[in-house]
Amino acid sequence: MRARLVARLVAAAQAPRILKYRLLSDCRMLGRPELLQPVQLTGRGEICFEGRVKIGVFPSPYFFNGYAYLEARNPGARISIGDGTWINNNFVAISEHKSITIGKNVLIGTFVEIFDSNFHGLEPERRRVSSPDEAAAVVVEDNVFIGSNVKILRGVTVGRDSVIANGSLVTRSLPPRVVAGGNPARVLKQL
Repeated sequence: MRARLVARLVAAAQAPRILKYRLLSDCRMLGRPELLQPVQLTGRGEICFEGRVKIGVFPSPYFFNGYAYLEARNPGARISIGDGTWINNNFVAISEHKSITIGKNVLIGTFVEIFDSNFHGLEPERRRVSSPDEAAAVVVEDNVFIGSNVKILRGVTVGRDSVIANGSLVTRSLPPRVVAGGNPARVLKQL
């Protein structure tokens, strides 16, 4: 009885916030995720939710004062998230020129960030220019577990059934069925 009451109060508290971010969203969306936390979807590309995708976890940190942010910035950019994936609070994914593909049954911790671009050049005269040639697709294969505070950068593929430890910076691809961690992330052991 008490659990049902808490669930109803949580849903009532989040409903206006979820609506606010839905109204702020302007990106083409395919599918309907189950929103437990607000999500802002923005950009001129496409964001696709396949099957049942959950965004937000209660109880978990930053549930009431954060939101998820997904941006498919340019017309060719795409973010797709597979069936059974559950994303914890304050997730960020920005596809600027290519794509971010998250497979099925992926678990994503709080404050995870995934980017397909560096968003600017390194040379002083190119720091305000983002070239599609410098972007690369990101793929997170099925059944991956990504710990909290992980950053996954452009061009990375995370192999299926792998685990990425909290606080890791993933700068290069990881094979299937491994535990990886660190800055930069490296394989710590096979599963």
